[in-house]
Amino acid sequence: MVNVRVLPPEEARKIAAGEVVDRPAALVREFLDNAIDAGGTTIELLIDGGGIRRTEVLDDGAGMGREDLALCWQTHATSKIRSLDDLLTAETLGFRGEALAAAAAVSRLEILTSTDGREAWRLTVGPAGIGNGTEEYRIEQFRRAKGTSVRALGLFDTIPARKRFLKREGSETALCRQIFIEKALAFYPLNFRFTQDGILKLFLRSASSRKERFADALLQNREGAFLHEINAQGEGFSVAIVVGGPELFRNDRRQQYIFANGRRIQDYSMMQALEYGTQGAFPNGVHPVGAVYIDIDPSLADFNIHPAKREVRFKDGGAIHHCISSALRNYMHHRNLSANEGFASQGNSAAARTPYQAVLPYRLPSQTSASGAGSITAAMALDALLERPPNGPNSAFIPLPGRNPGDYAYAGDTGTSYSGGMAAERSPAYISRLPDGNAVKLRFAGRVFTLFLLAELGEKLFIIDQHAAHERILYEKFLGGSIPIQELLIPIPFSTESEDDDTFLASHRAELKNLGIDIHRDSNDGWIIEALPAGWQLGDGETVEEILTLKTAGKNIAEHWAATLACHGAIKDGDYLDDTAARELIEAVLALPVPRCPHGRPLWIEVSREDLFRGVQRT
Repeated sequence: MVNVRVLPPEEARKIAAGEVVDRPAALVREFLDNAIDAGGTTIELLIDGGGIRRTEVLDDGAGMGREDLALCWQTHATSKIRSLDDLLTAETLGFRGEALAAAAAVSRLEILTSTDGREAWRLTVGPAGIGNGTEEYRIEQFRRAKGTSVRALGLFDTIPARKRFLKREGSETALCRQIFIEKALAFYPLNFRFTQDGILKLFLRSASSRKERFADALLQNREGAFLHEINAQGEGFSVAIVVGGPELFRNDRRQQYIFANGRRIQDYSMMQALEYGTQGAFPNGVHPVGAVYIDIDPSLADFNIHPAKREVRFKDGGAIHHCISSALRNYMHHRNLSANEGFASQGNSAAARTPYQAVLPYRLPSQTSASGAGSITAAMALDALLERPPNGPNSAFIPLPGRNPGDYAYAGDTGTSYSGGMAAERSPAYISRLPDGNAVKLRFAGRVFTLFLLAELGEKLFIIDQHAAHERILYEKFLGGSIPIQELLIPIPFSTESEDDDTFLASHRAELKNLGIDIHRDSNDGWIIEALPAGWQLGDGETVEEILTLKTAGKNIAEHWAATLACHGAIKDGDYLDDTAARELIEAVLALPVPRCPHGRPLWIEVSREDLFRGVQRT
């Protein structure tokens, strides 16, 4: 009894077509690829019924002659490669010759094309042939301007088993639209039109830059103002990155895109590079908005490893990853430095702003202030704040007579009251000088909600998050010098749960020791922690968890650990700073080059005098 049989060609075609066309969005992807490869400058997508009833793409590209039209729909028919070696230099989006053949196997396919606008031809072919089934395809003369229209009708009408697994029309429409947007993002000089059920839904005119196209396709109103475009290159490749600043973020990664030679690909490593490069610029739990465009020599990448070309194997993916993350990290760092130039221009609003130029927000006083009090230099302010406990010996609290039991005042300061809410006092103004020589007054204006410090500087009020501010100061300190280490009286033994953890600890022992973590193997193939940074306060389990978390930091272990130490060591919400410490913190934080905590949260918000007057209608 023979159990092995060769499938009839028609059945084999339909099964193979399912690898390329599994839903209308796949037709959209393949038809758009062909339209772009044909050199079209205006490309239109039309769908009906979520693309199930009709999926059509029109272009004004090169078009085809009658002979090419008769061959183009057959299996593995392509004009883009001639041999296997051509795959190493293929620069087109399509090259396998499967798209039109797959569409013809699972739908009724119609192609109308012309090379010059004078002579045009129409091809009609379907899964059951034409008419009585004896004629495989039909070509007839027609009329059309230069270009090509490709239309697929009745997807899976002859394969009910597949059609049952399609989503509702609204869901299929959303998937088609997503593919359309991806192509538009990658080819910003082209015009793209999307029509759904006879209604024009989206028209993207030719854009002058990737940043402009990203904003037009995905963002709303004025969000595009927060986009930035960065360029970098390596050996055999170049990278263009469109990324939103810290003002623009999302709670998920759906607006993150990776493109390689015009194709959107699924590549976790490159997505990780986008996250690593912006680490510290965005608050925890949110993600940057952006796209990474990789243009690479085709000989250094294999695009032929996935039927839908959604994956790429790079010859040196590590170099591309490093290029992306480094370019983003450098840009974000210098962008934060440039942002603080706004303080320096308070006395001259027309001052020129140049990127990548670090300017301190203001010059701390170097002479006696107007009130006669001794001034504090930036270095002294930082040192005093960093070496001083949050509640020093002078931080005595005394009950206020005649007040509620929860109301307290700082001993020796009769002008200040503290009730866990807001404390306001009249404090002397310290004279500070801007880089242009103009003097401004910096005044500690009070406390609010046990977390925020208020400072008046020139014509602006700063509301400063004391925890985030102190955290950033500590972070800069830990990165700028060695981390003090303290041997443990009782070492911490522990075991890992995976070989990856063991590999990480073994390969990074020296680096961890530089970060204040002395760790080594014990006799039972476990691990022992013998020293930790001075002042470390977490329990054994939390300590091990924090150390193993460094495995996800990639090459940014030092920054990640410094952020952890700073967060645990910084003053917290509810910790009370006396007036002197509060002023020192304010002066130190406003002198920082980067106005964000290591986890990306802003250190302060500012309100101008003009905004306040407008708020109470005193304009």
